[in-house]
Amino acid sequence: MDLKTTLNTFYIEKHLEEPESPIISPSHEPRRLRKASFGDALCDLRSFPQRTMRSIIGLCDRESSTAVDSERDHPDQPPSPNWLRRAASTSFGRSRRPSLLKTLTTHNSTSQSPVNSISPSTRIEPSFVPCTVAGGTAARAAAAAQNEKFEAKRTRVPRQDLKSTESKVPNDSESGVGIEVRGQFDYMDNTLPVVRRDPSYSLPEELVTHILSYLDAASIINADLVSRRWHRTAASSHVWKHIFWREFGLPCFPSPDNMPIVDVGGFGLGKERPDQNWKRMWKIRKALQSRWTSSSAAAIYLEGHRDSVYCVQFDEHKIVTGSRDRTVRVWDAHTYKCIKVLGVPKPGNIHMNEPLANVTSRGRKPTISITASRHEEPSFIADPSLHHKGSILCLQFDKDIMITGSSDHTLIIWDIQEDYKPNRRLRHHKAGVLDVCFDAKHIVSCSKDSSLCLWDRQTGHLLRVLRGHRGPVNAVQLRGSLVVSASGDGFAKLWNLESGLCIKEFPSKDRGMACVEFSPDSSTILAGGNDQVIYQFDANTGKRIRTLEGHRDLVRSLYLDSANGRIISGSYDTSVKAFDSHTGDVICDFTGWTTSWMLAAKSDYRRIVAASQDSRVVVMDFGYQLPGVELLEG
Repeated sequence: MDLKTTLNTFYIEKHLEEPESPIISPSHEPRRLRKASFGDALCDLRSFPQRTMRSIIGLCDRESSTAVDSERDHPDQPPSPNWLRRAASTSFGRSRRPSLLKTLTTHNSTSQSPVNSISPSTRIEPSFVPCTVAGGTAARAAAAAQNEKFEAKRTRVPRQDLKSTESKVPNDSESGVGIEVRGQFDYMDNTLPVVRRDPSYSLPEELVTHILSYLDAASIINADLVSRRWHRTAASSHVWKHIFWREFGLPCFPSPDNMPIVDVGGFGLGKERPDQNWKRMWKIRKALQSRWTSSSAAAIYLEGHRDSVYCVQFDEHKIVTGSRDRTVRVWDAHTYKCIKVLGVPKPGNIHMNEPLANVTSRGRKPTISITASRHEEPSFIADPSLHHKGSILCLQFDKDIMITGSSDHTLIIWDIQEDYKPNRRLRHHKAGVLDVCFDAKHIVSCSKDSSLCLWDRQTGHLLRVLRGHRGPVNAVQLRGSLVVSASGDGFAKLWNLESGLCIKEFPSKDRGMACVEFSPDSSTILAGGNDQVIYQFDANTGKRIRTLEGHRDLVRSLYLDSANGRIISGSYDTSVKAFDSHTGDVICDFTGWTTSWMLAAKSDYRRIVAASQDSRVVVMDFGYQLPGVELLEG
């Protein structure tokens, strides 16, 4: 191809690629393609650099202003048709391989730029950073431009506001100060509404039920009101079973040896049944708690003994009492009928009860007073060689055996499974047996002779005698290898059964102690007596923690209901009180519900059973006529 042909072709290509611009064409008329001559090509070639620079400057100004206006007014909308038409008429709107003219133009315009000037990015092309800038400046400028771009998208700040911030980028060539590194989640629009999804529709129902089981009862009741779907899930038996056991379940004991073997009353946890209504059981327990708080209990009197009732114990099916009349009576816990009498009443005058009409309650009055109707007296079960010949001063039982202690200096083991058959008599004490306790291995008894005896439960053999008290030992409690005793000498002592030694002493202020309790975890000792107060000691340090006050006479009996957090006490001031075991506050005060001293009192989740010197047994029932309370029985 000759030189003339080449120049003609070049001239035609130049005019095809060159966009319309009023700056380039003073006549503002569209150019018409014509066949170019060799002379025209030479003339155009001479003026090519000047015209090219003017064209580029005009195009940059027009494209920049158009792009900025469009981006400022509608940053999230597609370009307008006017903008597309202008972009199509320029080389910036086309996507094709750059021609020789464009390459020369770019090089020429770059060579005329300042040495250290940096061209900002536009909507079409990226920033231009000259290679002569100091090391690191190019990277910082690029990062700053990208940060400004993302920030503009997040906050929708107009571009002209961003231009004013470009000069604020620090010119630090070494450190990373001023360079903001962000992740894709940092540019989320905070003004967008939060998307909330119902987990009951997104998760399996079994998983939602398990999650709800970790909430408390108040939260579940609120969740029940959200929707029908939530109501169905919140009413699940699985959810309420966990709530019920978490709130009313038994406390955990550090070791099996410390768990109480002898159960008093019931635990109020119901039976494990597939169709158990746990939500209803929870409501019943809450109703019982409310009655305890308000001291709303019915008084049910059991009459049958002919003299003072010294000891009592009960479970959910029976109440067992021991009396000065030398008999043990077994009562039905539902009908309050006396179903069995063990022993023969002592001869002589029968103690006459003072009429209940003369009972004046100085504390909380019973909601209703009921005297159990007298039924036909059961036959007396007595073996002349085994029955007690003195007052029944103490007793304790579990599901297999019952042990009674008497003023005749002996103990008798009764087989409950064999209809209370007397199996064995234990002899060693030289005075009346005042208290007894046992676990799976041992039996511990204490006596008026100031001693404690350790017996083997299976064989009845005497294993050890503990001596150290200087007065009658009135009460004793057993926890594993530890025994605590309370004496009229004014001391409670902690014994180690393996060594037979006293390892700690807990003194009263100045008088004797009549009762003692040992917490299931072996950490706390309670003692009461002539000081008219209840002492709480730390079993590990021997220090007195606090003193519970409220009685006005000797504290005769104590019972620690650790499962329900209550301390029950009976006193010679004819009162029975319930204290909060955590705070020491008085919960209930039943004063004057009988006509004489309260000699024994024990409780469970729904009632207190107390024995009085006036030969009565009073059941303070908080669940009397409470609908569904029978569901709590085990």
